[in-house]
Amino acid sequence: MRYFLDTEFNGFGGQLMSVALTPEFGNHEFYAVLPLPEMIEPWVERNVVPYLHMVPDTLDLRVDPVTAAHEVAAYLSTDDDPVIVADWPEDIALFCRLLMPGPAEIVELRGLRFELLRTPGFSTARNSKVPHNALHDARALRDFVLDGEGI
Repeated sequence: MRYFLDTEFNGFGGQLMSVALTPEFGNHEFYAVLPLPEMIEPWVERNVVPYLHMVPDTLDLRVDPVTAAHEVAAYLSTDDDPVIVADWPEDIALFCRLLMPGPAEIVELRGLRFELLRTPGFSTARNSKVPHNALHDARALRDFVLDGEGI
């Protein structure tokens, strides 16, 4: 199954702040907020931080990166062939980095595939119910892709 990915991070090349996966089918979603960096970019402080916790209480998982990595692995563990879909390369890079909780370590996963979509004219933030919240942005990406496929 495909899982639509979005992340929020502290500016270009910055630290991961939240990560979300929403499945192609069903409503079992993953969302985690990681500890915020000491110094937050001004744009991120204004446009991301206020919206980090605007999700259902059942999904607001506030965890350290190691716990988040294992939670992602558990979330994907029942799928034999998960495909992670994103529209921004940094989302994939940060997601992959999250899966490495320590030096020479990777969380227990059977495997993953990634699909990077080019979506000219589409913006997750402009189409999201809560712009710059990873979960709402992941939902917007999923809806855009599935609508385009007629699903």
